[in-house]
Amino acid sequence: MVTDHFGPLLRDAACRLRRFARSEAGVMAPMVLIFFFLMLLVGGVAVDVMRFETRRVAVQNTMDRATLAAASLRQELDPEDVVHDYFAKAGLGQELDSVRVTEGMNYRIVKADATVISDNYFMSMMEVPTLQGANVSEAEQRITNIEIALVLDVSGSMYNSYSRITNLKSAAKNFVDKVLTGDDENKISIAIVPYNGQVNIGPDLYAKFTKSGAHSYPNSYCLDLPTSTYSSTTLSRITAYPQTPFGDSWSGTTQQTSYLAIQAPSFDSSRGLYGNVWCQPVAANYVRPFGNNRTTLKSQIDGLVAIGATSIDLGMKWGTFLLDPSSRSINAELADAGKVASYFRTRPAPYDDTETLKVVVLMTDGENFTQERFGDTFRGDPSPIWKSTKDGYLSIYHDSKVDYSSSTTIAASKPFWVPHRGTWQTQPWNGTAPGTTVKYVPTASYTGVNRLTWNGVWQIARTDWVAWQMYARALCTTSSCRSSTYNSWETAFADYTDTGTMDTRLNTVCSTAKAQGVLVYGIAFEATSAGATAIKNCASKPSSNFFFDVIGAELDIAFTQIASNLSQLRLTQ
Repeated sequence: MVTDHFGPLLRDAACRLRRFARSEAGVMAPMVLIFFFLMLLVGGVAVDVMRFETRRVAVQNTMDRATLAAASLRQELDPEDVVHDYFAKAGLGQELDSVRVTEGMNYRIVKADATVISDNYFMSMMEVPTLQGANVSEAEQRITNIEIALVLDVSGSMYNSYSRITNLKSAAKNFVDKVLTGDDENKISIAIVPYNGQVNIGPDLYAKFTKSGAHSYPNSYCLDLPTSTYSSTTLSRITAYPQTPFGDSWSGTTQQTSYLAIQAPSFDSSRGLYGNVWCQPVAANYVRPFGNNRTTLKSQIDGLVAIGATSIDLGMKWGTFLLDPSSRSINAELADAGKVASYFRTRPAPYDDTETLKVVVLMTDGENFTQERFGDTFRGDPSPIWKSTKDGYLSIYHDSKVDYSSSTTIAASKPFWVPHRGTWQTQPWNGTAPGTTVKYVPTASYTGVNRLTWNGVWQIARTDWVAWQMYARALCTTSSCRSSTYNSWETAFADYTDTGTMDTRLNTVCSTAKAQGVLVYGIAFEATSAGATAIKNCASKPSSNFFFDVIGAELDIAFTQIASNLSQLRLTQ
């Protein structure tokens, strides 16, 4: 058995404590109440502070998300509206004090201020009714590299109103100066894409593509792009694109029953230019890939020649291609050949490169004009037309004039029409067969004459002249037959793309480029309403920031306004 030595001691201590409590009861009660109130007050302050901090964090998080979204250069909505929208959807609109936006061509800074006010439940008993704090959030996106394509209308209407081409040259040169001033680190590149009825890409770019129906007429380097190519900003280097023939399928001819001397493509002797040739052989209007040499760029702009029709869709297509990453291999090859500055050989940058801004400046003074192209059958393949090496007269083989019923009648056939004589004969004009028995087929060989390719034919004769003199006169004896035959061959020689299709192609390639983040600025310079609408629809925003409808000297103001943001360029390292 264990003896409990502590029992009496504990009972004695308990008795003493009870007597102490009874003797001090009046003093302890107020102290307990004070301690309880203080504990309650401290807990209440904590609750008020926690409520305030929760709201403050919610406001700060909303501000951070809002300013980051608004500062994105890919954000097409108004940056201030974006911030307000974030706050409204979070139920915090009353907290937002101000939004300040500073932006240029290559950067955007969005700063927001907010005041957080929280009503107090407990601290109000200490005459502190609210807790208040200021929140600030600032986001910035800045791009260091800029790739620009100047797509400039050099159609005939730019010359017909002389001040137009003069104003364009002045405005575009000022743009180059303003954009490149201060760019000491080769961050900004400019490509120039002059366009009229076609785009003459020049020999350097031309050599990078696969062609069909190729010819070698001097300074004529245009490709006929199919409608399917407008659904993207790329172009294949493997697919064979038809080279645009040097020829005149627009000018008419005198439809007389007698011979009319060969009518060549229409030529403006006063300017030394071909008026109705689709691919204008003008070296001054070659496409110029990326560059930043101000003297070189302005020299080309000064030399631009206004002539021809208007294909805005084609100009935009080549402009966007030069900004598309798929053209980088071409650019690198041109750089290796010394045609492009070495520091631009890795351009164009990928579309998702946050350090690069891609810009197209698209300008026109008119609207799309029905586009012509030669029929695919009548391009490079040998034609049935021979040219005399002696006097230059032409003759044409017509298989319908050969009697294939027997070999003897074949020899007696006269399948060659000689328009200047108005007669049929057994051989081409001034041609001599190499043997005594020759079947009259287009592949037969003759001396004294050259068999022309279709491209060779178009370089010396209009399609209308060929359709009338070589077919209608040859095959018909009545006016109705001649008219029908002429129309049939003229339609076969030339194909047409209507302006509605061209407008659709323009809108398609513009939409595709904008979806990739390309900024498109549109300038309608004394343009028709249809042309202005097409350009406005192409611009990144149908507003004064991205679309300009101007006349006269206002063209310079438009280019200056587009370039003004670049004058504020501050490159980040």
